[in-house]
Amino acid sequence: MGIVSTITGTFGFGIGVSIGLVVGYYFFIYFQPTHVEDPKIRPLVERDSKSLQEMLPEIPLWVKNPDHDRVDWLNKFIELMWPYLDKAICKTVKTIADPIIKEQIPKYKIDAVEFDSLSLGSLPPTFQGMKVYSTDDKELIMEPSFKWAGNPNIHVAVKAFGMRPTVQVIDLQVFASPRITLKPLVPSFPCFCQILVSLMEKPHVDFGLKLLGADLMSIPGLYRFVQETIKDQVANMYLWPKTLVVPVLDPAKAMKRPVGMLDVKVIRAMKLKKKDLLGASDPYVKLKLTEDKLPSKKTAIKYKNLNPEWNQEFSFVVKDPQSQALEIMVYDWEQVGKHDKMGMNVVPLKEVTPEEPKVMTLELLKNMDPNDPQNEKSRGQIMIELNYKPFKDDQAPADGEENVIEKAPEGTPEGGGLLVVIIHQAEDLEGKHHTNPSVRVLFKGEEKKTKMVKKNRDPRWEEEFTFTLEEPPTNDRMHFEVISMSSRLGLLHPKETLGYVDIQLADVVSNKRINEKYNLIDSRNGKLQVELQWRTSS
Repeated sequence: MGIVSTITGTFGFGIGVSIGLVVGYYFFIYFQPTHVEDPKIRPLVERDSKSLQEMLPEIPLWVKNPDHDRVDWLNKFIELMWPYLDKAICKTVKTIADPIIKEQIPKYKIDAVEFDSLSLGSLPPTFQGMKVYSTDDKELIMEPSFKWAGNPNIHVAVKAFGMRPTVQVIDLQVFASPRITLKPLVPSFPCFCQILVSLMEKPHVDFGLKLLGADLMSIPGLYRFVQETIKDQVANMYLWPKTLVVPVLDPAKAMKRPVGMLDVKVIRAMKLKKKDLLGASDPYVKLKLTEDKLPSKKTAIKYKNLNPEWNQEFSFVVKDPQSQALEIMVYDWEQVGKHDKMGMNVVPLKEVTPEEPKVMTLELLKNMDPNDPQNEKSRGQIMIELNYKPFKDDQAPADGEENVIEKAPEGTPEGGGLLVVIIHQAEDLEGKHHTNPSVRVLFKGEEKKTKMVKKNRDPRWEEEFTFTLEEPPTNDRMHFEVISMSSRLGLLHPKETLGYVDIQLADVVSNKRINEKYNLIDSRNGKLQVELQWRTSS
């Protein structure tokens, strides 16, 4: 009976289970519960904070903090550059880790720790937001917040007691908020000399360690010990105010501090070739140092003269006499249109002996290409005098004092001087019918005018005008008017004013030089940058 009961029970259980599964499947497919309601769709603004946190467990930093910027573009850039950044970062990690490892391994009686393989994997970090600080110093400060859950391939071999086991790092996660400072900012690419990195708080680092296929982090107490050790070691090295300094450029070469002054005297030109069809040319000379971003310096215009004499003196700040050169260009002034180039030449400063005035007579060339047959044609000569004066240790100008004001030329009235006006640029100009700006300068009944820049709201002129005065213009002012002329023929809206400004000249006389941006009157947002210099013979 026992055997029969067992067989019958087993058979009945099998039949019952099979029938139950079939009936259950039938009801599941063909019968729907009646108490189920369609979900209600509600806007997010109607949700309370608790339900929002359930739906969005991780709110981006740029949402929570309005002073943090959204940096999706940076995440996209890192995603594309990650294969190359991976190699660069791994190389830097090895460089930083090697001295730390060598310092720590004697404490634990370990012979060596080596990287068998080091790769950060294919998953790049993501930036949750970034805050940028503005300071008065020459620096750029950024505080990004990033998270990285990567798939690295890191195998570290440990040599100890005649053995060499390999440890694999898996499931690496890093959450950190560093402060990145680019300083000092310099005028040489990439425009900063150092990268300084500090951590504003201890980073969160989580990972697993595998040794012979077993997860070491599952050992009780080891996980917390490793976590705290890493946080303490990183904090001791890089927690603010401690920094990691990554040099990029040599500050001395990038800044190129002044090392001397070059005095140039333009004496005369001889046998110039006329450019005008009727009559002689109207020559003037432009001087400029290479690798210098300051505007060119110009002599006076000598009208209808092919053998002009100037005897004008100029001074230039020299930063690198081994690489810089003086460019000399002679132009024929034209009242309308582009000024014609009459010739040029270049004098490398390394050919000028310091503290020895040197008079040079140079042939004017079309260009500096030695293979150009056009340079064999006679274009005249120019005579100049050069004197390079290196600074002594106590003579080098401080930062911001490099733009030295040269003296007025010979023949300037006693007690008077030369007022130099440099029209640099304008910003945010806006005309009602056209925006083809030029600048009119009115002073003591004399008018000067820049060239017209077509269809440009932010024009740049870099044009210089001079006024010879019998006495300092202490109580005078100068009128600047930005106008726009229609580029089309017609009587409708041929000219309109884009704004004007009157500048008092008393500050120029007392300070010798001012260079500022002025808000234009009768303009919504327009600004005009003007530099004024007062040069005297003393």
